[in-house]
Amino acid sequence: MNGHARELADGFDLEKLTPKFYANPYPTYRALREHAPVKRLPNGCYFLTRYDDLIAAYKNTKAFSSDKKKEFLPKYGNSLLYEHHTTSLVFNDPPAHTRVRRLIMGALSPRAIAGMEPDLIALVDSLLDRIATKGHFELIEDFASAIPVEVIGNLLDVPHDEREPLRDWSLAILGALEPVIAKEAFDRGNDAVKDFLAYLETLVERRRAKPGNPERDVLTRLIRGEENGERLTAKELLHNCIFLLNAGHETTTNLIGNGLVTLAQYPDQKQRLIEQPELIKTAVEEMLRYESSNQLGNRMIVEETELGGIKLPAGTLVTLCIGAANRDPAQFPNPEGFDVARTPNRHLAFGTGAHQCAGMALARLEGAIAIARFLQRFPNYSLDGAPVRGGRVRFRGFLSVPCSIKA
Repeated sequence: MNGHARELADGFDLEKLTPKFYANPYPTYRALREHAPVKRLPNGCYFLTRYDDLIAAYKNTKAFSSDKKKEFLPKYGNSLLYEHHTTSLVFNDPPAHTRVRRLIMGALSPRAIAGMEPDLIALVDSLLDRIATKGHFELIEDFASAIPVEVIGNLLDVPHDEREPLRDWSLAILGALEPVIAKEAFDRGNDAVKDFLAYLETLVERRRAKPGNPERDVLTRLIRGEENGERLTAKELLHNCIFLLNAGHETTTNLIGNGLVTLAQYPDQKQRLIEQPELIKTAVEEMLRYESSNQLGNRMIVEETELGGIKLPAGTLVTLCIGAANRDPAQFPNPEGFDVARTPNRHLAFGTGAHQCAGMALARLEGAIAIARFLQRFPNYSLDGAPVRGGRVRFRGFLSVPCSIKA
């Protein structure tokens, strides 16, 4: 077994992944943690899998840059995809990151998020009502993906009859973030940015003419800016609206889908959560740890540093493997086990430090309400066939999960 693990670690190449890896990357991640935790890939980049190393990278913003201009230019060229990913909040360093994050966080205050709960409960219950009439249903299409699109649509106050393209735009743009993409994926992503920008330009123009309530309407708040005069540029405004949808859409879809599939695979934990619904908060944290929606992050070394005895020179690209760090036995007892009451649970599903996910409180609320009310309504749900994975390494989730309800 040890020899096989070493072979897995030695042969790992992020640009040449197998169907077996996509189905279950965790044996490979374990092998890398044990035998090559700071793994130099054939393309010269480094791949980090230990929890403590990821913490070091997240916290040391002086040496580990989030600015993606140098990394993305060869991949995207002078395209709208390049413009989008180098303008959005997540792929920038301070001071640009700090300024944009402050405006977005002001719109996602605890008070604002608490105010979303009644509408979120009503949305989840309406979806469950529809599922109840079917008997057989599709977990992702009928439930998991429908929730975050509506939540972000409500945040930006996108009219309901204009929301249909949002999910496909998001999937196309995020799909182009994979380590290796075909021309078709690039074209789909670029076209999605183009169409999304065109739509947002009209939405922003309408909102400027008729502002909404800035306490509930994030777009109005971002247009208005802060009282001290801090405002986003026109380009920043549009691209960070796209970012808000993308950041809050697929990752939350994956949280709900991964969580309910994992519970079906661990019937003892599912029953425990049904009998002790007060465990929903720790259960959601465990779902985030066990099957992290976002599995990879990236940084650029801007000043020489050292990790695990290996010197990383300036200009080196580094991939942070969140999925591996969240199963590091040095941080999590029995890391391959699934425990809905696990505590403490300092997972890195939302990152940490300056770039910790701005919408994590909203994602937790969506996950907790969706999963708790689903279990309450359908405690005997079961998988009705093999779930189909999304075939991506960065964002881990399902394309489809056929399910059935048992009375």
